[in-house]
Amino acid sequence: MISKNTVKFIKSLQIKKYRQKENVFLVEGAKNVLELVKSDFKINQLFLTETFLEENRHLIPDSNFPINVVKEGDLTKVSTFKTNNAALAIVEMRHEESLSFDKDEYGIVLDDIRDPGNLGTILRVADWYGIRKIICSETSADRYNPKVIAASMGSFTRVRISYQILGNYLPGLSIPVLGAYLEGENVHQFKFPKSGLILIGNESAGISQPLEKMVAHKLNIPRFGGAESLNAGVATAVICDNLRRTVTV
Repeated sequence: MISKNTVKFIKSLQIKKYRQKENVFLVEGAKNVLELVKSDFKINQLFLTETFLEENRHLIPDSNFPINVVKEGDLTKVSTFKTNNAALAIVEMRHEESLSFDKDEYGIVLDDIRDPGNLGTILRVADWYGIRKIICSETSADRYNPKVIAASMGSFTRVRISYQILGNYLPGLSIPVLGAYLEGENVHQFKFPKSGLILIGNESAGISQPLEKMVAHKLNIPRFGGAESLNAGVATAVICDNLRRTVTV
């Protein structure tokens, strides 16, 4: 059984200001927790169902943090999931870092991506295509939002994120910025440089005007039907897929 104080504490971590105050966040579900225990994140506590522990005992490392075996119903009560029959972890946040890029490296830049599900999906896309660094505007979703962690399906453990004022950060970099626009060069025909930053704009407003002058190449994903726009996560995947046709890791 999970104590009332612990229930209250775990539920508070669903809110950003309490995560920041305590410097910890939640990781939920079988896939994310199994990826977590393989990573270098510091775990404070694990809450596991007996079935999950029996099935994955060989994957849970010996550690000095508490491992609590709880009932599925109790785990679901404190989870953001409708049901959680596996695991939940309380994890320490990483120190904020400023990321730099090598001359032969690609990264992703997100301008005001506010939907947590989109940010989590983009983390997963970046991981799939071997992109290890993402720069977010300060108005983008919090990387430790439970919906971001859930949508990333474990990729949050491998892809690094830094939050920056993009108008100040981008001019200091020596690699080109490739922006996703409704007009521009056909992404299927574009010859990608050896390095660059893929800039994805807000789900409804696109890339903010002040950043346009920093974009070396505007890329367009051709439309063949009637949809007004693409989801930010989908657009990122299309561009990354075309990138990897010519530029390998």
